[in-house]
Amino acid sequence: MVKAILYRLKTGCQWRQLPIKQFFRSKYKWQSVYHHFQKWCKDGSWERILQTIQFKYKHLLDLSSIQLDGTHTPTKRGGEAVAYQGRKKAKTSNMLILTDNQGIPLTCSEPIEGNHNDAFKLVPSAQQMLANLESSGIRTDGLFLNADSGFDTEDFRRYCSEKEIIGNIDQNMRNGSTNEYLFDDLLYKCRFVVERTNAWLDAFKAILVRFETKSLHWKALNLLAFSVILLRKL
Repeated sequence: MVKAILYRLKTGCQWRQLPIKQFFRSKYKWQSVYHHFQKWCKDGSWERILQTIQFKYKHLLDLSSIQLDGTHTPTKRGGEAVAYQGRKKAKTSNMLILTDNQGIPLTCSEPIEGNHNDAFKLVPSAQQMLANLESSGIRTDGLFLNADSGFDTEDFRRYCSEKEIIGNIDQNMRNGSTNEYLFDDLLYKCRFVVERTNAWLDAFKAILVRFETKSLHWKALNLLAFSVILLRKL
């Protein structure tokens, strides 16, 4: 059953086009595979799988710094957390991701509509992602966090300080702030790994373009891709 779901994740084929005979000896229908996928989305199985793997192999993660970035994914069928994004000239969904210093994806936020920028509801999204890491047994205090100027808000900087996270955030001059913040150029160069992460994720065709109408299903596919990348790299 999981192999069939992974096949769909990797190839991006429609659920009804799954080569059922390749995975099942007995008579099965594609609806049954989709039913199990939905069930495991609702009960949080995909998230627990990722957290279990991270807990077991956290000593192999490179947490010398973590990288924060946002993703905008074109959507073709509409649905939850979807809106028109002028820069992409398409309806998109936005999601934030955190990676370690090797570019291995660690967690992601809830999907939001694509007409919002990366800083929209940034603090609640960061709270949720850090809570996920802590559920995996990963301590967040003392972490160095790289983020581009799109995440430069006073609220987010204050939140990082409260959580004892050292935010290495590129200053956004358009904010008009006259405050001077500590910024390490050499550490910031490590942020390139998150762009490599995006390339790894693009290899999973089911999340390259969003066809899932439910946010829960969309996020679950991303978490499953995170688990596959994590196992491959570790």
